[in-house]
Amino acid sequence: MSGHSKWATIKHKKGAADAKRGKLFAKLIKQVEVAARTGGGDPDTNPTLRTMFQKARDNSVPLDTIERAVLRGTGELEGVNYEPITYEGYAPGGVAILIETLSDNRNRTGSEIRSLLSKNGGSLAEPGAVSWQFERKGVVHVDKAATEDDVMMVGLDNGAEDLEDHGEIWQVVCEPTDINPLREALEASGMTVTDSDSLMMPTNSVPISEAGTAKSIMALIEILDDHEDVQAIHSNIDLNEELLTEL
Repeated sequence: MSGHSKWATIKHKKGAADAKRGKLFAKLIKQVEVAARTGGGDPDTNPTLRTMFQKARDNSVPLDTIERAVLRGTGELEGVNYEPITYEGYAPGGVAILIETLSDNRNRTGSEIRSLLSKNGGSLAEPGAVSWQFERKGVVHVDKAATEDDVMMVGLDNGAEDLEDHGEIWQVVCEPTDINPLREALEASGMTVTDSDSLMMPTNSVPISEAGTAKSIMALIEILDDHEDVQAIHSNIDLNEELLTEL
């Protein structure tokens, strides 16, 4: 297993920065609530809830806050009914982006996402225009204290499809349904898992070599990510190592 996903590296570094912002808690709580509403409040029978629950814990969301979100999702506590909506579009340089949102007002969210794209060098695309360039995968990040061989050995026996070197971490890629058992197997082997998630990963990439275009793309992604309804942004941008160090 080999390879290096530059976009995933950016997302991991960006995730660390996001953890310092209060907005991240609100987004994670929404994800827990919707997962509970969709598949029930028992993490043992609802793998999506289990993944979102663990994601919230990885980012230090208090346990009682997560449990209240589950109760709102199951209807045991009063809550807002959020609808998952994915928007497709293009960033500068022809880079494809998927914008995952949870909204209590589809018209408002759609209008605001369109406006943010158009004002920052991007454009909204028709449904299906770019989603075919992505596939949903699970990722588990393992601290580099573990060796590549050890991660690979445990991973291959527990659903891992790929292993990528992401600087300070190993990224293990799997099917979304294998996230939790893979994580548990890695942790049972004494490895430190820093986080795990379900992501839309690009099947092809758009190389960007011009610094101005790269910065425009990342600025657009930052602006979109600041929107309260946006839960995740996925892109097929491919940056060289020199540009990565400048961002």
